[in-house]
Amino acid sequence: MGVLDKLFDGNKRELKTLRKQAQKVLELAPEIEKLSDDDIKNKTAEFQEQLKTAEGDRKKEEKMLDDMLAEAFAIVREASKRTLGMEPFEVQIMGGIALHKGDIAEMKTGEGKTLTATMPVYLNALTGRGVHVITVNEYLSEIQMAELEVLYNFLGLTVGLNLNAKNSTEKREAFAADITYTTNNELGFDYLRDNMVTYKQDRVLRGLNFTVIDEVDSILIDEARTPLIISGKAKERETYYVQAHQFSKMLKEEEDYTYDIKTRNIQLNESGMEKAEKWFKIDNLYDVQHVSLLHHINQALKANFSMERDVDYVVEDEGILIVDQFTGRTMKGRRFSDGLHQAIEAKEGVDIQNESRTMASITFQNFFRLFHKLSGMTGTAKTEEEEFMNIYNMRVTQIPTNKPVQRIDNTDRIYAAEEIKLRAVVEDVIERHRAGQPILIGTVAVETSELISNLLRKHGIRHNVLNAKNHGREAEIIKEAGKKGAVTIATNMAGRGTDIKLGEGVKELGGLAVIGTERHESRRIDDQLRGRSGRQGDVGESTFYLSLEDDLMRRFGSERIQAMMERMGMSEEELTSKMISRGVESSQKRVEGNNFDARKRLLEYDEVLRKQREIIYGERDEIIDHDDVSELLNDMIERSVQRTVEFYDLDNEEDIDYEQYVKTLTDMYLSEDDISIDDIRGRGPEEIYTVVMDKIKAHLAEKEETLGTEKMRLFERMMMLRTMDQKWVEHIDSMDQLRTGIHLRSYGQINPLREYQNEGIQMFENMLVSIEDDTSKFVLKTTVRTDEEMKREQVVDKKQMQTGDGKPKAKKQPVKRQVKVGRNDPCPCGSGKKYKNCHGQ
Repeated sequence: MGVLDKLFDGNKRELKTLRKQAQKVLELAPEIEKLSDDDIKNKTAEFQEQLKTAEGDRKKEEKMLDDMLAEAFAIVREASKRTLGMEPFEVQIMGGIALHKGDIAEMKTGEGKTLTATMPVYLNALTGRGVHVITVNEYLSEIQMAELEVLYNFLGLTVGLNLNAKNSTEKREAFAADITYTTNNELGFDYLRDNMVTYKQDRVLRGLNFTVIDEVDSILIDEARTPLIISGKAKERETYYVQAHQFSKMLKEEEDYTYDIKTRNIQLNESGMEKAEKWFKIDNLYDVQHVSLLHHINQALKANFSMERDVDYVVEDEGILIVDQFTGRTMKGRRFSDGLHQAIEAKEGVDIQNESRTMASITFQNFFRLFHKLSGMTGTAKTEEEEFMNIYNMRVTQIPTNKPVQRIDNTDRIYAAEEIKLRAVVEDVIERHRAGQPILIGTVAVETSELISNLLRKHGIRHNVLNAKNHGREAEIIKEAGKKGAVTIATNMAGRGTDIKLGEGVKELGGLAVIGTERHESRRIDDQLRGRSGRQGDVGESTFYLSLEDDLMRRFGSERIQAMMERMGMSEEELTSKMISRGVESSQKRVEGNNFDARKRLLEYDEVLRKQREIIYGERDEIIDHDDVSELLNDMIERSVQRTVEFYDLDNEEDIDYEQYVKTLTDMYLSEDDISIDDIRGRGPEEIYTVVMDKIKAHLAEKEETLGTEKMRLFERMMMLRTMDQKWVEHIDSMDQLRTGIHLRSYGQINPLREYQNEGIQMFENMLVSIEDDTSKFVLKTTVRTDEEMKREQVVDKKQMQTGDGKPKAKKQPVKRQVKVGRNDPCPCGSGKKYKNCHGQ
């Protein structure tokens, strides 16, 4: 087996290659040490000059970067020693080479990922195309940028910081730098906003070349299913949410609906459907006309029976705030999509916000695949290697630690009930705290963190709580977490990306003790929690406490173990079993597999919109990047006229409605005086096309004479962009609706994905036709006036505003109309009752 391991262990082979390359970097150290500060700065200019010979040839450029890697990395290593007082180790150089290749470097906590990234970031920034360093929050971006700016400036490179609070001009400056620090969310939104601008000078990005993503698994896996959405207001449907919430409150589990704890899927059964039809006074809930109502009922069921307060969301003054399941942080400004957020607002009795209409959206999966080269770092990625490879074409390389890991990972401690487990956790904390050992307690939910906090308070143990409700003090709390006697409770990986450094005298006490109160559905999150302890060869310890009532254990089938424990009289005792621990791990693998399938399915659906988005954004760019789009406009008009002319079958003259034919041409392209029935009667399609196009060209020439060439070009561009944007927003909305209802087709033995792809393509083609027709119509039918005419009209308007006594006329006040509510109509108050039985009594 050992021989087979050596033959098939790709990681070992990759490490061997990386080590050889790292040795070349280390061999150059004595030579580079002799260089003066100015010589080192000049090296950057030399490299940049060499790369200019690639002249935009990406393959040649990559080959040149590979050739200069050893020298460039050695230069950064020396510059780092002079400016930061730190010199990257061999393993950090290996990690840097993996990043330059466009792969993921898995490096344990405390192994210096920030310093590792400096080498590939510098090398790729030499091309002048820009490098993005992405972190999970703005605090980390600011800290890393402040720490490393001195190094990059010493090397002659510029550094920028992109923050949410910055305006367009400041953002443009940040992205114009050689290296830009930003968060994944802000970069994604900047990309979407750039594709909504009207003038090219309003864009802030300058291309997506190379990026290094810190905590890459968090961004590309955990957040992959969260789309970035820029939205506008849609129609109000507040009463729907209130009514659906009131209805769902009267339902009983099993009797009216089924809830699958594994998939968190919730469905009305036969009895529930009957109750819904009676409650909403309809004949068939599954009728096409009731699709919207069914959607609201499903969201109300999910909000009431599947979404938990202080686990999935918290209620604060700002309203409902989503809790990130992987970091435990609240996500301000983010809302559950598809009306779920409004359903939760109805459940919690807070103000229901308007539904929004999607103006632009993209998932992180598709956004990051736009980069020319993608790389990332994390402490835990190997368990998701298949997903990284399949979706992002990135290998995961496990980089060895600089010093051996000395942390002790204890076997899981399992208890029959949640209450007994928490008691055992508190006893362990009291014992360790008495000795002064610092403790980090990891919880899955906000609720658990507050429960443990109350228990510790009762025993008089001072502690810090880091959860979604107070993550503002995150950095400060994490900084203190390694000091003697510190006790910290954190939801999941709050504080991720910040090292917990051990205080004085802590090593002698056994280092940081990590206590997990529950297994997460992803093994990576458990590994991240463990990894907070034992950094850089420090001593440490980790233990997970589980109960048979935990979510994951219930999925694993804990009823059998519970029955066995009760039979053996072990209900109060601890159970440590390798079999159960293996079972938990296999359960985690199954959940990870399900999540991977869900993300893959999302990508398959999103793939349809991705291709369409690229076409539309590509056409927008072509319009924005050219001052003169008259040729593009002319092509659009020609295609539109061709379709209109060919719509009528001229072979059967008796069947042709010439009046309608002329009306269509005048509605779309020409004025009524321009064309008559005599102009088209008896002519073939080609002749009619020529007649119409000649008149259109004459119209356009007149318009250009009126406006002037410069204004005419601007007018054409504005009309094209306005039409395209309007149609694209409508298309996204239609695709959302199609996707919402498409799964119902599976009941008819039809593959919903294939149907979505086919109909999505048809809808997109119809939209492109509609863009051409509407653009042609708007450009040709819009009345334009000269500046002199507009000034004259303004003077006339002012005169008309004056009365005989020289005083301005009072403006007309809008007429207020009172809406009359019918006695049998639903009451506007939202009670769900008829008006005659409510406020109409």
